[in-house]
This record gives sequence, structure tokens and C-alpha cells, in this order.
Amino acid sequence: MESPRGWRRLRYLSFKNATIAVCLLNLAAAAVLLQSFFSSYHRFRSVPSHRFQSDHLKYVMESLELRRALEPVELIKRVREIEQEVFADEPESEMQKLPKQTTAVDLSNRLKDLRSTNDANSLKALEEWRKRKMERARQREIEKNGAI
Repeated sequence: MESPRGWRRLRYLSFKNATIAVCLLNLAAAAVLLQSFFSSYHRFRSVPSHRFQSDHLKYVMESLELRRALEPVELIKRVREIEQEVFADEPESEMQKLPKQTTAVDLSNRLKDLRSTNDANSLKALEEWRKRKMERARQREIEKNGAI
């Protein structure tokens, strides 16, 4: 049997006391992490940032100037002129649609005719295949009956 002194030691190390100890350790770890996080933030803030901002601003302005210089202004103007000409000539394009529509109808009719002939050819081939298959089955039946 254990002595009463052993129980005294365990009484101080209860689940409640262990939970409190773990919570205190977690709080200490969180404080250390927050302190290191904010101290690194102040280290980077201590560097003069206005110099970097002005350098970055110069870089951005130069890139914008280069983009404007490389922009195909004449080509864009010509495209806009062509678009205006096309919109001005819309009544003529409506008249041009009629031959296009008749051509489209003609092509669709040709495709339908082609499909129907293909269907007829494929049906004929399918019938021939069925006949050959039936003939082979008959031959096997004759061979089985003759062998038995």
C-alpha cells in the first residue's frame, strides 16, 4: 500500500492543474510568436520606403510610355474606318445574303442526298453481312449434326 505522502504529490497534479499549466504554456508561446512577428514588421518598416516607391513609380511610368509608343495607332484608325464603311454599307450586305442563303440551302440539300445514298449503301452492306453470317451458322449446324 502507498503512503499518504504519495497521494499529496498526486493531489497537486490534478487534471485541472495540468490544464492550467498547458494553457499558460500556450499563452507564452503565442506571446513569443506575436512579438517576433511584430518585431520583423518594424524591422522592414524602418527601411526608408519612399526611395523604393519613387523607383517603382519611375519604372511604371517608363513601362506605360513604352506601351503607348508600341501601340499600333495607324492600324487601329484603319480598323475603325473599315468598321464605319461596313456599317454604312449594310443594305448592300442584305442583298448579298440572298446568294449566300441559296448556297447554304444547296449545300444542305447535297449533304442530305449524300447521306441518303450512304444509308442505302450501308444498308446493302449490312444485309450482305447478315446473309454471310447466317450461311456460316448453317454450315456450323450441319458440321455439328454430321459429327454427332
